[in-house]
Amino acid sequence: VSPLYLALGTGARRFHVSSVFSAKAKVAMSRFEPDSSINYKKMHENINIVRKRLNRPLTLSEKIVYGHLDDPAGQEIDRGRTYLRLRPDRVAMQDATAQMAMLQFISSGLPRVAVPSTIHCDHLIEAQIGGAQDLQRAKDINQEVYNFLATAAAKYGVGFWKPGSGIIHQIILENYAYPGVMLIGTDSHTPNGGGLGAVCIGVGGADAVDVMAGIPWELKCPKVIGVRLTGTLSGWTSPKDVILKVAGILTVKGGTGAIVEYHGPGVDSISCTGMATICNMGAEIGATTSIFPYNHRMRTYMHKTGRGEIASVADQFQEDLVPDKGCEYDQVIEINLSELKPHINGPFTPDLAHPVSDIGAIAQKSGWPLEVKVGLIGSCTNSSYEDMGRAASLAKQALDKGLKCKAQFTVTPGSEQIRATIERDGYAKILSDVGGIVLANACGPCIGQWDRKDVKKGEKNTIVTSFNRNFTARNDANPATHAFVTSPEIVTALALAGTLNFNPETDYLTAPSGEKFKLEPPSGDELPSRDFDPGQDTYQHPPAESSSVQVDVNPSSNRLQLLEPFDKWHGRDLEDMRVLIKVKGKCTTDHISAAGPWLKFRGHLDNISNNMLIGAVNYENDAVNKIKNQLTGEFGGVPDVARYYKANGVNWVVVGDENYGEGSSREHAALEPRHLGGRAIIVKSFARIHETNLKKQGLLPLTFAEPNDYDKIRPDDKISIIGLKSFAPGKSLSAVITHSDGSRETISLNHTFNETQIEWFRAGSALNRMKELQ
Repeated sequence: VSPLYLALGTGARRFHVSSVFSAKAKVAMSRFEPDSSINYKKMHENINIVRKRLNRPLTLSEKIVYGHLDDPAGQEIDRGRTYLRLRPDRVAMQDATAQMAMLQFISSGLPRVAVPSTIHCDHLIEAQIGGAQDLQRAKDINQEVYNFLATAAAKYGVGFWKPGSGIIHQIILENYAYPGVMLIGTDSHTPNGGGLGAVCIGVGGADAVDVMAGIPWELKCPKVIGVRLTGTLSGWTSPKDVILKVAGILTVKGGTGAIVEYHGPGVDSISCTGMATICNMGAEIGATTSIFPYNHRMRTYMHKTGRGEIASVADQFQEDLVPDKGCEYDQVIEINLSELKPHINGPFTPDLAHPVSDIGAIAQKSGWPLEVKVGLIGSCTNSSYEDMGRAASLAKQALDKGLKCKAQFTVTPGSEQIRATIERDGYAKILSDVGGIVLANACGPCIGQWDRKDVKKGEKNTIVTSFNRNFTARNDANPATHAFVTSPEIVTALALAGTLNFNPETDYLTAPSGEKFKLEPPSGDELPSRDFDPGQDTYQHPPAESSSVQVDVNPSSNRLQLLEPFDKWHGRDLEDMRVLIKVKGKCTTDHISAAGPWLKFRGHLDNISNNMLIGAVNYENDAVNKIKNQLTGEFGGVPDVARYYKANGVNWVVVGDENYGEGSSREHAALEPRHLGGRAIIVKSFARIHETNLKKQGLLPLTFAEPNDYDKIRPDDKISIIGLKSFAPGKSLSAVITHSDGSRETISLNHTFNETQIEWFRAGSALNRMKELQ
């Protein structure tokens, strides 16, 4: 096998098959199917073709993205304008989004996935008591869903990581990400893999189906934001503080349509897993993805995770895995790591950035609860061996003084490998001894899978987490919980102190003896001195022959439901549609399709549609899930009114504000409106993934040409969308607003549809169009 080829098995947990097959790897080939190879030489050739055409130096992001073009010689390339047709190397799906993705793949009629793909069971495990008990409870409750995913994976050639294996992004980092790979994942924090020099992009399930079907995947050519790092991380400052600072600068929509590319001499002071942390939370600024250049930190991590041969091949193509000298960015941010201070962001939004030294005073002034009720470390953002070691170093200092956490304290390992290794090396015991509860290797409280008992719903309280997202009610379904995101080190310090009004760099803790002491800055090994302990084997490899595998969906199930095709466009303008709800302010995918207890219905479109927009604030009355049924005059829940309109043949639209649909990649936020009779979503601006998801399901995501036109629309208006017969890229549509008094106004609506996406609309959905072309 040529060293120019790099083959990675779909489920290569313990053995990683590289271009130079070792004896160990040859034995492993019987367990892991041959994978489609990423050809570094092919990527190199594509890069050179594009560089010659553009006649300029390329950023790292451009090298990897353009290196995966379906037609590098003919593709029109204009950052921020043209749509690229790409050939990603692999697909990863978490269990909550995989249900709908696999249901859509089944509907496609295709026999087997065309690229290596995996399913990861991490979202359906609720934190309640502790790791082992919660995992067993999840297996019992979700048996039907896990069986569906396991058999569908086996049937269609997809690797399956069982519940308890860990969080999708940590598994990808440990097994599948590597410099130069392009991976798409059905989770918004897929960019975590950028910590290994990979272009990893979060998408909806319909995009995953395209790639699994072997169809070129479309992405608007991303702009590139450069973040130049100088100086060196030290003391209490951690990699998390880099992205907390960047989020404060760019805000939750400042990265939309762009890849954030970190570069500069400061990069080498950050560990590989630290780089992954920074890339992971790049989702909170709306970035397409984030990435770091290949360096010795990544090489060391790959050697430690059994992929040394991959690193050797990457070394041969290092020039393709770093930016060209003289490349130009669309925007540049400079951060001196030597001057960067620990940060904490929140509450209620991940871009409200504060230095930790100021948060106590800011909280007092703002009326935020000072007492920290719970500190939570771990999650896909911060659950590395280094993270756990640095947190344990602080816990050990407290224990040596006889002090335990004043707040409740939870620990979420990112993977079975991390859990087993921190248990072997004593970190888990230290964290438990200081008062921590070690939860299952799963998402848990980060996504609202938390059976919280210590406060009542509506009770004002503060929690601090090392998670990535802190929207209202996200973690515990309590809208009065003030959630702050920070590093695991700061979470641990604040859990020990029990208050936000504590700066570990200057303030003292009091031991039970009365002795006052200051915590020394955290310390911890980047990687274990011994090899990682892989723990239990939790991977199911798809069989080579799967014709006998049965995938059963019980027609009476309330968890799973086979999909029916959406109706085609009828060929006319959409006239006299009702305004279902005019949304006021922030409307994330959590507001549109809540997670938490609703996760159990992610495979049943009709049942999960009962949560559609129940968290959105109604402009008319400032209430949630209380809108007026314009046909009856009565108020009801949003899904109930939508169902009433649908049953009476009335189409409807949603009107929204800025950055509509930010947050999770969940395509249910697009499927539900389509299922319940929605035709268009008209807003000031969209988040990238949600806009694409709406297009995929045959809806019209439209933006006001004049943002102030949002104010012209009243809850009892009827809206007609005019110009659909001549619907074309770059050509605006018109909306005729008919007010209840009979008066009319006409406004202009913009869109970002290309020709292919317009075909999705006409066919009724992207999946319908795929079937038409078969």
